[in-house]
Amino acid sequence: MGPTPGANFREAAEHSFTYQMTRDQIAQANAELRSQSPQEIVRWALAQSQGRAIASTNFRPYEAVLLHLVTREQPDIRVLWADHGYNRPATYTHAEQLKKQLKLNIQGYVPRMTAAHYDAALGGAPAPTPENEERIKAFSTVMKLEPFQRGMKELAPTLWITALRQVQNPNRAGLDIVVADTNFNTIKVSPLFYWTDAQMESYLQQHSLPNEWDYFDPAKADEKRECGLHASWGGAAIEGGATI
Repeated sequence: MGPTPGANFREAAEHSFTYQMTRDQIAQANAELRSQSPQEIVRWALAQSQGRAIASTNFRPYEAVLLHLVTREQPDIRVLWADHGYNRPATYTHAEQLKKQLKLNIQGYVPRMTAAHYDAALGGAPAPTPENEERIKAFSTVMKLEPFQRGMKELAPTLWITALRQVQNPNRAGLDIVVADTNFNTIKVSPLFYWTDAQMESYLQQHSLPNEWDYFDPAKADEKRECGLHASWGGAAIEGGATI
C-alpha cells in the first residue's frame, strides 16, 4: 500500500476520480483478462470508464503499440504527456511522427520550471549514480510528477490506460493488468502487461509503426528505477508537493 494522500491529492481526487473497484472485483477482472488480447483489454477498459478514460505516454520505445491500440477503439481518447523538457531530439521527432500518424489527441503538460531554468538554478538533471538518489527523486518530483498530477486533476479521468509491462523492471513484476493506483486514486489498466519484447516488435511491424531507441528519462536515470508515477515514493512526493 502507498502512503495516505495529503490535502493537495485529496483535493484533486474530489474533482476527478469516481470509478473504483473492490479488491475482489480487481482480482476477478485480472483472472478474466489474462486470457484476453490487448485489444480486448482496451475495449473492456473503455467500457468501464464512463467515457472518461485517458491513456498516458512518454514516447519511449514501444509506446506506439499502446497508442495504436487505444486509438483504434477510441480515436479521440485523451493522451496525457507530461514532458519534463529533457527528451532527446529523436524522441521529440518520434512524438511528432506518431501524433500525425495516429492523429493523437495529446494533452501536454510541462513543468512550471523550464529545463534551462532548472539547469541554471539547480545544476540540471542529476547523473544516474547511487549517491544521487535523492537528487533524482527531487528532479522527478518537480519536472515530472507535478505536471503529471496537474494533468490528472484537470483531465479528471475515471480510468488510466498505461503501457506498463511486467518485463520492464523488477518493481513492476508484482503488478497486474488491472490495479488500484494509490498515487492518483484511480484504476490503472495495462493491456500489454504480459507481452514480451518480441510480441511488441511483431505488432510494430504488422501495423507499420515507428519505434524510438534514443529515449532517456532523467527522472528514472536507469531502466531498473521508477520515476515515481508507479512507485509508492511518488505518492509521498505528491503529498508533500513539488517545490523549487
